[in-house]
Amino acid sequence: MAGTPNAFQRANALVGRATQRVYALTMNAFGLVMEPAQKLLGVRRMAYLFVLPNLLVFGIFILFPMLLNVYFAMTEGGNLFPQDRPFVGAANFERLYTCTDYGDPNTCLEDRFWRAARNTGVFVFFQVSGMVLVSLITSMVLNRKIVARGFFRSVYFYPVLLSPVVVALIWKWILQRDGVLNAILIALGLDPINFMLDGTWAMTWVILVSIWAHMGFYTLILLAGLQSIPNELYDAGAIDGTSTLQAFRHITLPLLMPTMMVVLVLSLIRAVQMFDEVFVLTGGGPGSATMLMVQYIYMTGFGTQNPRFGMAAAASVTLGAVLLVATLIQLRLGQGSERHLA
Repeated sequence: MAGTPNAFQRANALVGRATQRVYALTMNAFGLVMEPAQKLLGVRRMAYLFVLPNLLVFGIFILFPMLLNVYFAMTEGGNLFPQDRPFVGAANFERLYTCTDYGDPNTCLEDRFWRAARNTGVFVFFQVSGMVLVSLITSMVLNRKIVARGFFRSVYFYPVLLSPVVVALIWKWILQRDGVLNAILIALGLDPINFMLDGTWAMTWVILVSIWAHMGFYTLILLAGLQSIPNELYDAGAIDGTSTLQAFRHITLPLLMPTMMVVLVLSLIRAVQMFDEVFVLTGGGPGSATMLMVQYIYMTGFGTQNPRFGMAAAASVTLGAVLLVATLIQLRLGQGSERHLA
């Protein structure tokens, strides 16, 4: 009959009433807790109560492990529990930094640490530079009115959704001696190349693969920054006869600089912490040609039969300090560039 509610309408009404009831009970319970707390703490101090859960999570899972790592860096031995580890002070750092010639890792007591540090420096410089450049160019292209723009935006972001291990395995299948790339070279009448057995080739492909895998994320950030720039500025520049290069230099770059700094800092942190893709793709080889700092820390602490947790912790403290200083320098330079461009 017309006007008689069917089963779906009755179920929908029942769910709506149940939802309202649960909401009312939740608000009452919340009020029973918050009202006494507000009377006890006052309105201004209530903010500390709201951030307390996040502070607890940060303290338990980030701050406490950091402090424990610093303590481990000043102990030695293979025992895992802190009470079973003898305290040695700065001995691990002293051994880590002892070199006759810092430019030659062979003269250092921990030569693998300095090889990893040099490899990390090379990797970070070229990977971050290439990442920012490629992401900027890609975002500017995708910001234009091109055919199938939505499709290309999704395609460039797709590698970010893949697991780093999957990315490394795919490229390892492509680059190995009997892989796809060498098959193409042989089909063209060229000699195959041992990409994974040559240090220069291995480092080059590690950088290119990491850029390919992560550029979609930074492209998305820069694309959002480009879309926030008002089109009226470009229209006004076009009326004044501004060329494309001048518009990029005087309009796009200054307004995009805060977003560029975010991309630069995030890509730097990611590059310094790179481990999974390189470990699966090359294993740090050939030899130690692509061994980065995080892999050195892992191999020192967990990759041998005689783990040296103290030395691994000392190396991670060093890496964290360098990363903190580099980030602060980047932020300071970014602030200076913004004031100069303004």
